[in-house]
Amino acid sequence: MENEIIRVMVFGTFDILHPGHFYLFEQAKKLGNFLIVVVGRDETVRKVKGKMPKHDENERLLGVSKNPIVDKAVLGNLDDPYKVIEEHHPDIICLGYDQESYIANGLQDELIKRSLTAKIVKIGPHKEDVYKSSKITD
Repeated sequence: MENEIIRVMVFGTFDILHPGHFYLFEQAKKLGNFLIVVVGRDETVRKVKGKMPKHDENERLLGVSKNPIVDKAVLGNLDDPYKVIEEHHPDIICLGYDQESYIANGLQDELIKRSLTAKIVKIGPHKEDVYKSSKITD
């Protein structure tokens, strides 16, 4: 169908937005026509990365939502990280090249368990030697 909405979802901290993030958004959007960006909660970021983000979750959400490629920006769910997927029913979930924790934590199995049919697509890096959050200080 020509007017079919194809929802694509990406996840991240997005603490200091940089060209690598914009590349992720652009590549993800090419796979569909409605991009949902899930911004990690402060507490989730602390658990995953071992430290708090530089900017709080509401600042990071605002920064992401201002990007014209992003159709909807939402905060992740603190109690159940898969709840946001259930709520928004993406057709495609795009993971960045460095998001191994989602695969390691059984994303595909969890989708099946919850009767969700989103396809998982891995997006390659964009100048990861330059544009990686851990390499950018401000």
